[in-house]
Amino acid sequence: MSASGQLAGKRIAVLTADGVEQAELDAALAALKDAGAQLVLIALRAGRIRSMSVHQPADLVRVDRKIDDVLAADYDGLLIPGGYIAPDLLRQSAQARDFVRGIEAAGKPVAAMSHAALVLVSCGLAAKRTLTSWPGVRDDLVNAGAVWLNQDVVRDGRLLTSRTPQDCAAFVRELPPFLAGEAGTPAPAPAQADSDPPQQSPSELPDQSLRWLAAPSLGAMLSLAIVGVSVVAANRSLRKRGAREASADPPEAGGG
Repeated sequence: MSASGQLAGKRIAVLTADGVEQAELDAALAALKDAGAQLVLIALRAGRIRSMSVHQPADLVRVDRKIDDVLAADYDGLLIPGGYIAPDLLRQSAQARDFVRGIEAAGKPVAAMSHAALVLVSCGLAAKRTLTSWPGVRDDLVNAGAVWLNQDVVRDGRLLTSRTPQDCAAFVRELPPFLAGEAGTPAPAPAQADSDPPQQSPSELPDQSLRWLAAPSLGAMLSLAIVGVSVVAANRSLRKRGAREASADPPEAGGG
């Protein structure tokens, strides 16, 4: 079956939070919509959440349901997009952890992108599994008992994980057939028994080098402007006072 219509009739939960990586979210949602899935974006709060483009704020994303109001039984599969912030927020939420465990316990597929593998760790689902993730959290997965592979996409039964936003193309090719798969016939895990070694230098996204100095906020800029105006006004006042004092001084007595 082609990707189009492959997930027709499937209700897929997309679990995320503020700080989700926009590139990963957009790519995955587009692929799932094209496959005919009914998508429900679930977050820790209602309204809209702020996505991120690496380290910079990006678009606002509309939330469909709060995590407090959903049941794992109502969904056919789960996608957890990554990002530096969102997975960390999700793994601290008891409701989010229970929801993920409920999906997995029901034998339904769970896909986690880059940093979202940390949610699997906090749910107790990483031990004895073969996974990939953002390389910076490799040790978290290994310490939790997983075998970590430095590959763009890794499937271990009903778990599908991706490495970085640059691997989105490979991940979204795998995502629709993975979510459409029969729960009773999971694909075998890779045979590798040991984790790949950690990277020797940090990962850096193309054209998105880390900006060590954050852009000033509007409040900070206004504060600086007020300080600048105050300094100028104070200097002007001093000059005027000096001029008045000089004009008020009596003339010096002349020689006689």
